Order: sequence, then structure tokens, then C-alpha cells
Amino acid sequence: MFEKEIYVKRRAALKSKMSNGILLFLGTSEASVNYPGNTYRYRQDSTFNYFFGLTDPDLAAIIDLDSDEEIIFGNDVDIDDIIWMGPQPFIKDKAASVGVGKSLPLSNLSEYVAKALNQGRKVHYLPPYRYHNMIQLHKMLGIGFDDLKAGASVEFIKAVVSLRLVKEACEIAEIDKACDIGYAMHYTAMKMAKLGVLEQELVGIMEGIAVSQGLMPSFPIILSQNGETLHNHSHHQYLTEGRLLVIDAGAETNSNYCSDFTRTLPSSGKFTTQQKEIYDIVSAANDLVISISRPGITYTDVHLKMSRLIAQGLVNVGILKGDVDEIVAEGAHALFMPHGLGHNMGMDVHDMEDLGENYVGYDDTYKRSTQFGLGSLRMGKMLEPGHVITDEPGLYFIPALIEKWKNEGINTRFINFPLLEEKYYNFGGIRIEDDILITETGCRLLGSKRLPHTTEAVEAEMAM
Repeated sequence: MFEKEIYVKRRAALKSKMSNGILLFLGTSEASVNYPGNTYRYRQDSTFNYFFGLTDPDLAAIIDLDSDEEIIFGNDVDIDDIIWMGPQPFIKDKAASVGVGKSLPLSNLSEYVAKALNQGRKVHYLPPYRYHNMIQLHKMLGIGFDDLKAGASVEFIKAVVSLRLVKEACEIAEIDKACDIGYAMHYTAMKMAKLGVLEQELVGIMEGIAVSQGLMPSFPIILSQNGETLHNHSHHQYLTEGRLLVIDAGAETNSNYCSDFTRTLPSSGKFTTQQKEIYDIVSAANDLVISISRPGITYTDVHLKMSRLIAQGLVNVGILKGDVDEIVAEGAHALFMPHGLGHNMGMDVHDMEDLGENYVGYDDTYKRSTQFGLGSLRMGKMLEPGHVITDEPGLYFIPALIEKWKNEGINTRFINFPLLEEKYYNFGGIRIEDDILITETGCRLLGSKRLPHTTEAVEAEMAM
């Protein structure tokens, strides 16, 4: 938790962006794994945490825009709770610690909302993603479950996004910490990756580092020698000669700020000549993004410049053919990079994705493309100082997708299908990902170090 004044200032800024009515914030409740007393690791809602800084379960809050009243709703512990959990601070004291002067029992929340509705006042809420909160909203507002997302306040969403998207100095310091934990996770896996090691063993070691230094991994770890599957969570294989190991993982600090890195390793410790050719294209693309990302350029433009470099690299090795600008304009390169260049990151590894990607990564000026590949870019609008984004180019050889394009005649004039069938169907995939902060004049890597990202550096570290 940050200093009280941080949260007071954030709420004041939010109120200045809103019109009238009440703002309803729902924290999260614990969720059971297999019976009520055995719960998943608890995680507070990011927006509730951002404005109120309290990370306990079963809390809610109201900001009354008309009366300027702020209220925390929650229950004090009883003797049974104390027996199992020990003494706990009172809700009023928790509220005071973040600058909120009024608290009420959680049961009073429905009454407060009902009164506002009866007065014809607007109740602003954010899109729910937890079923418990969907049930609560349905009960309080009388909105059908299928209509809850559509009924969320766009005004509220846009106000929250405008504040959370530009990171404060205290947030950047936390993200730097998360990146250092992520560095330790990846560096350890890089050292321990040897032929015959089970993928699951590396996952467990990385998760242990995340938990020992922070709250948890920032998302389920992606670690697989089938890296052509973008988000592969199967970890059953042993490291095998000639294969590539894609590791996409990050950490979340105890204050809920995240990191997200990807490195691709040769399972044997040595890249083949073919693997080096493709890896070097991705590495150059990753470096290009760092060199050109700055205020005043859209991340869509950065993505397209990166795409031209990737397309030229694929032309150079004979996989693509023709004019590079035409290749990118038609999206032929997306056969090998079907995802976007990156996403926003902060308290969520995909920051504020619960509020809607198009509100976070796009706006009224910069619209999302519908083209395959480019349409998956989560962040496309103008870059500003304080934006934290990922830089994650990749190249993947997905036999089913290649066959689909060949059979349907998609971009066939640009693609050397015979070469792909002869040499690349068993290649796998390569992704290299770093986290960057947009500064006043350009960008910088987050964290105190950079993971090895060239073939020479990766091989050298794996050999030590």
C-alpha cells in the first residue's frame, strides 16, 4: 500500500472526470478450489486497489459525486474469525488509513444503492468479471446477467483508464521490482534448462521464485517446446535435442504490480543454423521497437515498422517473396506473427483488460484494425510518457494455419509454401519480450537488468 495521500489524490482526480450520480466499486471475495474452506490465492480487484489501497476480501466502496461522500463497506471480524485469523483492524481504521472518513457494514451497501436508484440517480459500475460480483450487481440493480457488461458505465470506464494508463513514479518503482523478480525467474530457468529436464520442473522453480519474492506469477506460466502454440500451458515434455523452448512468464509484487518477459531457448543449449536465422529476425525486431518507441508515435505505427523488418527478414531467408510494403499491407507476414506487438501492463499483466481492450488500447481517434494479426494488437493508440507496454515480436510456424492459407489461397503470391513444407513444419516458434516505459524523449527497459536476448548471449549463459 502506498501513502494515504496517493489514494486521496487519485479519487479526487477521478471525481473531476465524472458528472453525477454514485460510483460503485466492488472488491473481490475469496473463491473456493474444491470446498468452501480451501480457497485460491486471494487477489484484490485492481481498480478497487488503485483507488482505495485495501487488499482484504469482501469490501466495497461508494463515491457519491453529488455529496462528495466516500464510504468503505465491510464487516469487522467476530470472535470466530479472531480464533482462526487473529485480531484484525476495524473497518473504520482501514478506511481512515486510505483517507476515507466513513465506513458501514457490507449489508448496508444494497440499501445505499437502492436509495440512489429510487431517487433516479445514476449508479456507475465497471464491467464485472467475477461471478460473485455479477450476482451482487444483479441483485442490487435488477439487471439481467446477460446485460451486465453492456450496462457498465462508459463514462466511468474512460475515466479510470485515463488515470491508470499513465503510471505514477511510485507505480513505476513497483513495476521495476516486478521486472527484477521476473528476471530472476527467467535467468534461473535459463541456467537449469538441460536436455532431459521435465518442463514442469522448470515451471515449478519459476513459480517458487515468484512466490518467494512477491505475491505470485503475474499469469500462468507459458513454458513449452511447442512454442508455435502461442499460449501453451502444457508442461509434460522432456527437453529434447533440436527443439526450441519458449518461456513466457512474469511476476506480481505484493502490491499487485506485474512484469511479463519471454525468452526462447535452444533445449540443447545450442541453436541450429536454421534456428539462428529466424531468432535473429525476432531479436532485431525487438531491438527496433525499443529504438523507435517514444511519445508522439502510435503503437500501431511501431507494430507496422516492426512488421516490415520481420517481413524483410523472411524474404531474405526465402520464406516470403515480393515487395515488403505490399506484404505488410496485405498482412501476409501475419501467417508467422498472428498476434499484436504488445499490450499495456501495470496492476494487471494485460492492464485493465477487464474494462475492455478497445477502451484501453484505442480511443475515438485511433481505431482497431480488422486485419488478421494486426487486429490482435491490444495497444494501438498514441504513446505518452508514463505508458508501460510490452515489446514482444515473434515468429511461429503453425502447420494447421499454413495449410489453411494454402488451401484457401490466402496471400499465396507472397508465401513459399514448398519451402515451409520441406523445412519448417516442425520448427516451433520464437518470441522475445521485454517491458518498456515510455519516457519524455523515448523509452527505457523496466527492471535493473536485461535478460540475454541474442543467440550468442543466450548460448553463453546456458553454457555457464
